Amino acid sequence: MNLPALADARRLVVKIGSALVVDGTEPRQAWLAGVAADIAALRGRGVEVIVVSSGAIALARRTLGFNRRRLRLEEKQAAAAVGQIRLAQAWSVALSAQSLVAAQLLLTLEDTENRRRYLNARATLSTLLGLGCVPVINENDSVATSEIRFGDNDRLAARVAEMMQADQLLLLSDIDGLYTADPRTNLAAEHIAVVPAITPEIEAMGGEPPPGYSSGGMRTKLAAAQIATQAGCAMAIAVGHIANPIAALEQGGRCTWFLAAPDGRTSRKRWIAGALAPLGTLTVDGGAARALAGGRSLLPAGVRAVAGNFERGDPVVVVNADGALLARGLSAYASSDAERIAGHRSDEIEAILGWRGRDEIIHRDDLVLL
Repeated sequence: MNLPALADARRLVVKIGSALVVDGTEPRQAWLAGVAADIAALRGRGVEVIVVSSGAIALARRTLGFNRRRLRLEEKQAAAAVGQIRLAQAWSVALSAQSLVAAQLLLTLEDTENRRRYLNARATLSTLLGLGCVPVINENDSVATSEIRFGDNDRLAARVAEMMQADQLLLLSDIDGLYTADPRTNLAAEHIAVVPAITPEIEAMGGEPPPGYSSGGMRTKLAAAQIATQAGCAMAIAVGHIANPIAALEQGGRCTWFLAAPDGRTSRKRWIAGALAPLGTLTVDGGAARALAGGRSLLPAGVRAVAGNFERGDPVVVVNADGALLARGLSAYASSDAERIAGHRSDEIEAILGWRGRDEIIHRDDLVLL
């Protein structure tokens, strides 16, 4: 069985928990410098890297005088608002030393599940990666309306990997992977090097979350693996507290790989094709129809008519001049804007709308041929 390798990744998401970023209530700047060097090495080989980093609340505890383990929701929100500045600064210092530009994004799970917000977040991240930046993402805890799962960004990292169609997700942890039982309490526990699929038996190995700031534990890591692998993204759990942990993994460090589902890349498109009720119709000319059949995106120049009332991110169908159904997808423009740019070249969009959106009305990643 061929295991994934970081060297093969085109786009990598790295999730880092509070216990790794923060030593007491101070950032582990030397450790962060090593991670930044690892990221720079990956970038030098053409790998795009996105970081999902916890640590904001932990960094604000001393400043705000919060010494007890459990905080009220409003205290967590206040701590996140204060600590996020320090967390972003710590990452900025570490990455700038490698001539890399850090970019901060604060997201919630809802941002990855609401289609319009999902598309906005994806467009921002894609632009940042295209500009050579290293996005550093954390949950937007300061405005959370439900109870914050303190230190748990595992599922958020998996959602980001899914959103950005990452090849691999790396969860840096205090343990070198999944075991058959909790190795802290069971000396007979055996390390599992590869998990081909998430089964009930694998889920049962999640156990209870560990004590301390990092409250996610193996349970949330397995939940993250379920999300990532079903999206076609391989995931690894590896030790993070050592110096240069990403380089150590590349050099043969022990971990657990969760293999991507064989049809993971198409599962989202199956959802687009069968689970969405279209809110509009785009009629295209013969040239656009041939381009779509060849696997290309739908450009405004090929659209001859727009029907229906839809917003950006809503599902629409694509038909030819005879009304034959060609495809289904998610529109990058609201119907009112799509009508205005239909039949025009992509480089005319800004002059017509007064702002520059995507070159495509439907990107091929959001389109399914029927």
